[in-house]
Amino acid sequence: MNQQRGWKEYDEEYLAQVQARERRMERERMRRESDGRRRERDEDRRAREQGREEREERERQGEEREREREERKRAREEKETRRAERARIREERERRRAERGKRDTHTDGEVDTGREERRLDSRDDGYKDNSDIDEREIMKKEWKTGMKHKPGDHLPPHRTKRKAHVKEKVTEYTSDEDERKSMFKEWRTGFKWLPGLNKKKQETSQGRIRATMNEKRDAPGRRIISGTVLEKGRPTLYEHMLGKGGGSVSEFTDETAFKRRRRKRIVICCIIVVAILLIAIPVGVFVNKKNKESPPSQATDKSTRPSNYNLQGVTKDSIPPEAQGTLLDPFTWYDTVDFNLTYTAETVGGLSIMGINSTWDDDIQANPNVPNLEDEFQYGKVPIRGMNVGGWLNLEPFITPSFFSRYSARDGVIDEWTFTSKLGPAKSAQTLEQHYSSFITRDTFVEIRNAGFDHVRIPFGYWAVTTYDGDPYVSKIAWRYMLRGIEYCRQNGLRVKLDLHGAPGSQNGWNHSGRQGPAGWLNGTDGDLNAQRTLDIHDQLSTFFTQPRYKNLVTVYGLVNEPRMVDLDTNKVLDWTSKAISLIRKNNYPGVLVFGDGFMGLDKWQGKLQEDDKLVLDVHQYVIFNVDQLKLEHTDKLNFACKGWTAQTVRSQNKQTGFGPTMCGEWSQADTDCATFLNNVGVGSRWEGTLNSGNASTSVMRPTCPTENDPVCQCKDSNADPSEYTDVYKQWLRMFAEAQMESFEKGWGWFYWTWQTERAVQWSWKLGMQAGILPTKAYDRDFKCEEPYPDFGAMGLPENY
Repeated sequence: MNQQRGWKEYDEEYLAQVQARERRMERERMRRESDGRRRERDEDRRAREQGREEREERERQGEEREREREERKRAREEKETRRAERARIREERERRRAERGKRDTHTDGEVDTGREERRLDSRDDGYKDNSDIDEREIMKKEWKTGMKHKPGDHLPPHRTKRKAHVKEKVTEYTSDEDERKSMFKEWRTGFKWLPGLNKKKQETSQGRIRATMNEKRDAPGRRIISGTVLEKGRPTLYEHMLGKGGGSVSEFTDETAFKRRRRKRIVICCIIVVAILLIAIPVGVFVNKKNKESPPSQATDKSTRPSNYNLQGVTKDSIPPEAQGTLLDPFTWYDTVDFNLTYTAETVGGLSIMGINSTWDDDIQANPNVPNLEDEFQYGKVPIRGMNVGGWLNLEPFITPSFFSRYSARDGVIDEWTFTSKLGPAKSAQTLEQHYSSFITRDTFVEIRNAGFDHVRIPFGYWAVTTYDGDPYVSKIAWRYMLRGIEYCRQNGLRVKLDLHGAPGSQNGWNHSGRQGPAGWLNGTDGDLNAQRTLDIHDQLSTFFTQPRYKNLVTVYGLVNEPRMVDLDTNKVLDWTSKAISLIRKNNYPGVLVFGDGFMGLDKWQGKLQEDDKLVLDVHQYVIFNVDQLKLEHTDKLNFACKGWTAQTVRSQNKQTGFGPTMCGEWSQADTDCATFLNNVGVGSRWEGTLNSGNASTSVMRPTCPTENDPVCQCKDSNADPSEYTDVYKQWLRMFAEAQMESFEKGWGWFYWTWQTERAVQWSWKLGMQAGILPTKAYDRDFKCEEPYPDFGAMGLPENY
């Protein structure tokens, strides 16, 4: 047996080596974290500077945009002024044309015969009205080309004088040449040419319009009352523009005006539709947001409630008006199963007793290995075999990844703080209460009892008790479900350990404390304030659970989970712990009090906090968050569980070498850190070398499996469905779990983390038991550390998966 790979004979020399290695690892870890904090400060400073520069750039861009808007506004005003001036000029011309037309018009259709005779006599014998070069065409060409033809070119002598006279008149209007071109083109075609429109289609439309106009003009019986028209024929565009001749140009532009009016109406309609959309869309978004944020109260849809929802004959009239719609109104509850729905405003320690019965029965035993609830549990003599119900009353991403995987990295949803901030108050309350109701139920505690457990550790956040200004958490709803869960424990003979998992400000800055980031408890601007708030919460809790109904049930009381003492002021944490102990004892709580080792190592607690004889040190043991332990091969990990952790527990139990009473509050059988979101949302694993925390001191960007990536370290098999596990891997997983149970029972016992997860099998006792990699009874195990164990490498178990 001693020749097997990975086996080391336990002796004092080996123990000294283990201790020396742990001290080196601790010093290295502290150095890395110190460097990391320094880099974080530098990064924060750079980020602030960058933020300031970005703000200045945004302000500059805003000023530029404002200037551009002013310039556009000024340009629009100038354009409107020019348009108004052109309109005034057009009106003035129309007025002058109308006046000239009146002078040349003869009433009752009479014709000035003298003028007609003079016109006919003045024609030259050698020319006709429809000569080779028509006068109208010549005038149009001259108007287009800037009057390049000389008066008299290609014209008979009797027209030369009149042509020169026309030219003199035209030159008076050259300042409006562009407008005349447009008017001429529209008069000739009756059609306004549009940019980008198919030319053939425009010409076709032009032809139709001209034919219609000619038909109207030549219609029989049409009355002509202008003597000028009878004498000279219809005026040219020049003559209209010069005020010569009768009639008005408007008779040639009716179709164009109609088209313009139609286009104008279309443009106006489009502008109105766009304006309506611009108003309606933001209003719709705002209303939708308000609906999401509206309080759930009685608006909770009955169709979404559990099928066993039942108000048991309670009427709304039995709820006082001032309590209706509040947390004390059962008509606002998502789930009323196993709650006492008789209204009461009574509180103990400022905490409501609404929902619990006034009577109870403690005459029940969890299993034959532990005493009845009515009898005292012999802590230190009988080991605790307990179960955590993590991820229930406070979210933990790797336990329920479905809450977080629905969001992208851009949303920044990484913990309960950001999750509830994203959803808003109403949606958060609805979502989380449904989770409280369904994730852990009455059947859960029956299953825990049947699996051979005798204690349940209930983690919860401070928001189950109260919230503060600026908190997005759902306030106090978890309290009701915690009280019901405690009663379910009573019904199954399971004793309870309360565990404040999230303190105000966060005692460690990890996502399971509620808020990921810098610790704000005994640290930072509000560190002392948050520490006092935590004491106030313990004042309420200890007063409440000192009631006689909880004397035999809530027998273990945790102060705060995993305070990160390697980053906090150690003396401040010790002082706070002493204050909390005194406060709770002052409220006459009789049970065991538990405090965390703060990741300082068990050996460093010798001689500290010895004033209370019912005080227990809590340590959490994992091999996957320490790179050196993660690199151990399977056989060595099993050996470390049997030898290393046993040695640590034995030393800590002895007050000459450690603190004294010691328990393991969390452990699992996982041998990799591959579970989704285990190392935070969107962060990879140490195993594959993809753990990018954004901090160089905590990131692990090189694979750390035992093979050192040759062959490649990969998480596929570790995260696979357990039905795909090989037999040898299943054997190792069960032996590794049972070795840890044996080691931790050298102290006060243990609590497994955790009962249920959505898919992380190696972190769920329920799923592991179903897969055959955990025993069906926590007290009935196959493997013992004193027995020989195989060389798993020789059996073909890969070290890289």
